[in-house]
Amino acid sequence: MKRILILALIVVSALATSAFSAEPIRIGEIATVTGDFAAYGVAEIASVKIAVDEINAEGGVLGRPLEVIMYDCRTRNEDMVNAARRLVQQDKVTAVIGPSGSGLCIAASPVFNEGRVPHIGTLPTNPLVTVDEQGKVKPYNFRICFLDPYQGRMLAIFAAQDLSAKKAAVLYDVGSDYSQGLREFFIQDFKSSGGSIVADEGHRTDDVDFRAQLTKIRESNPDVIVIPTMGRVTPLSVKQARELGLTQPIIGGDGYGDFMWEVAGAEAMKNSFWVSHVDKADPELAAFFKKYEKETGTECQEFMNAVMAYDSVYWLKDAIERAGSDDPVKVRDALEATSGLKLMHATLTMDEFHNPKDKDGIILEAKDGKAVFFKKIKPQQ
Repeated sequence: MKRILILALIVVSALATSAFSAEPIRIGEIATVTGDFAAYGVAEIASVKIAVDEINAEGGVLGRPLEVIMYDCRTRNEDMVNAARRLVQQDKVTAVIGPSGSGLCIAASPVFNEGRVPHIGTLPTNPLVTVDEQGKVKPYNFRICFLDPYQGRMLAIFAAQDLSAKKAAVLYDVGSDYSQGLREFFIQDFKSSGGSIVADEGHRTDDVDFRAQLTKIRESNPDVIVIPTMGRVTPLSVKQARELGLTQPIIGGDGYGDFMWEVAGAEAMKNSFWVSHVDKADPELAAFFKKYEKETGTECQEFMNAVMAYDSVYWLKDAIERAGSDDPVKVRDALEATSGLKLMHATLTMDEFHNPKDKDGIILEAKDGKAVFFKKIKPQQ
């Protein structure tokens, strides 16, 4: 496994290091810097760096600087597992942050639990990230985002109530835990609301041509098309749907990213709606986005990933301080006991399954070349 970057060389400057007499607290980060989810990973790396810079400038944690060791998992499960092993067994980190993919986090969860090092997923929404197949909580796995059952319910409510849809067609990735889960929960809740599924078409993760599936969807004449996927397959499928004359509303989960506009084009993106964990126009986030642009020289496009990664660092800082130690087991206990923690994007309280409680969901509308706030939804859990 190639170690592409050690952020400690960047986030702990010579000036910052000289200001501390104690050894740094080492935390790990795993990001998708290459592969299909690269845009998400780049945003997370930049945001973790911003948070760590801020914390170290304010005196660090327990009087010690934070130091980040980062590995690229290349959007591949085997590389994710290798990165997790290296951070736990060789680098001896206190905790690990990232990445966003559900399948990646699920693949590495045994490493974190066997090594007794807490892991915080930034945007992995599949339930099996924090619980096993029997529903038993994985002691060392946490997430800062809401789950697929929650956003599947949001999509079903939105389709039935706001779009008045009675018939839905689904195009999903058969090789993705994220896509499979979101599809399942949307279908369950849409049927419960009185709707019907008129087409349910799957594709492989590395497919680039979805015209055969979309032709079947067109023949089913749905009121709404659901695309619960991530990465480049999402805008490619949107683009091809429009090219085949499918003008119906397209809805999808938090796999949305601003990179989709470049791939699909503004015309194809019209009349599409996407679940988000945050509203980019939220005034509470303005200072962060301004700093992000100043630090990176680019606008923060994959804003969900950026915000979740940034707030994950501050959540970890709070847990270390409450634990009074960088011991991974004590930090795990503090993460589990988190209640009423005010972060930049939300107030965080953990439930018994290591998931946030009662977080608002946002529906974004693709409009005028960007995703804009449409409405806020909070389904009953």
